[in-house]
Amino acid sequence: QVQLEESGGGLVQAGGSLRLSCAASGRTVSRFAMGWFRQAPGKEREIVAAISNWSGGSTYYADSVKGRFTISRDNAKNTVYLQMNSLKPEDTAVYYCAVKSGGGSWSDQNEYTYWGQGTQVTVSS
Repeated sequence: QVQLEESGGGLVQAGGSLRLSCAASGRTVSRFAMGWFRQAPGKEREIVAAISNWSGGSTYYADSVKGRFTISRDNAKNTVYLQMNSLKPEDTAVYYCAVKSGGGSWSDQNEYTYWGQGTQVTVSS
């Protein structure tokens, strides 16, 4: 069993930055790929970014965040991060991290087994 706790969300002006953290407990997650998803009001949850297991040599980004967001991991801390720069009002959402235990598509939410409770990110214009 893995527990995930997101932190770092908040209110920021457009153009600003936030760094989200996802701390895992219960077991080490270094052998798992990890992902960040978000869900805006009235919309379906969508993939934001994902990172491969171990050294995190492979990453995936949704087109909407490419060049602005960076996913990384620190296996010693059992933590995954999402650095968000040049934030836009349309980035407003609840952000979730998840453990990818399946071998399929990065964006397929069925491939993710454990989910955190989410952290709210609000970007004002």
